[in-house]
Amino acid sequence: MSIALDDSAASGLATKAAAAAGGLVILVALLAAGAGAGIASLLGGGAATPSATATSAIPPAMLALYQQAATTCPGLPWTVLAAIGTIESDNGQSTLPGVQSGANSAGAEGDMQELASTFAEYDTPVPPGGANPASPYDPTDAVYAAARMLCANGAANGANLNQAIFDYNHATWYVNEVLALAQTYGQTQAQTVAAGTAGGVAVDWALAQVGTPYIWGGEAPGVGFDCSGLVQAAYKVAGISLPRVAQDQYDAGPQVPAGAPLEPGDLVFFGQGPTAIEHVGIYVGMQNGQRVMVDAPHAGADVRVEPLPATIDAAWGAEVFVGATQPV
Repeated sequence: MSIALDDSAASGLATKAAAAAGGLVILVALLAAGAGAGIASLLGGGAATPSATATSAIPPAMLALYQQAATTCPGLPWTVLAAIGTIESDNGQSTLPGVQSGANSAGAEGDMQELASTFAEYDTPVPPGGANPASPYDPTDAVYAAARMLCANGAANGANLNQAIFDYNHATWYVNEVLALAQTYGQTQAQTVAAGTAGGVAVDWALAQVGTPYIWGGEAPGVGFDCSGLVQAAYKVAGISLPRVAQDQYDAGPQVPAGAPLEPGDLVFFGQGPTAIEHVGIYVGMQNGQRVMVDAPHAGADVRVEPLPATIDAAWGAEVFVGATQPV
């Protein structure tokens, strides 16, 4: 069951129905534009520093609450929680029906505008400082329940943030608005490095494909990818032409020197050695203190975000981390 919007937002559903009619769509046009406002910059989650926009728009207690609640779900950016809270209730400050008491016309209640049945599913355990029994009108209870819902529906470990937001309120325009607002609320290291660069565009586009099935030889959004097909397609959107197979992509270079820090968009390679490359992924950045990549892993799996080894020659399953390149 989704969480409903307050009356003011719900009134816009009719005019925006066309945007939602097709379900959750990939935001290729936005990502390809390379505006520095992609999903990659959100993955730093709790590491993001609140921007001036965030500190001016969100009351300090709510800002701290969003950051604390997000830590309960590795991979959930606090900025996404804050964006949802802003859209739903102006961070608990709205006087519209259902925010402070009762319910709005769609049945939503409290700071995060949760349906009673949804809140009941995610309201326990009672978080530190929450009401007991839990209440959707208690900011702590409401925000922690929203974090748990997002975590259960795809935000955990960055598996599918788009889907998690879509499940919160089943509309594509809602996903767009949450992501766009979240971008203004925090600044991560990945965002600073990647914004506006070809690597940043490639990362954002690849992350938008999370959940797409692995298909050997695949290179089509919404249909399927293999590892090198995903890489080639992502960099094509970013304006860089790459060879088709992982070995050739590695050979194309230029190599990132061993021990040098990786940057978002760097290609990371795995295999038995430099002449036996078997897999490639795209480095995303740091997530909860660990380096992660987005890749199409193998048959039977979907495009996903997953950790990569800390050092060259470290084991990765039956393969080793061979090295990285930085496409130009």
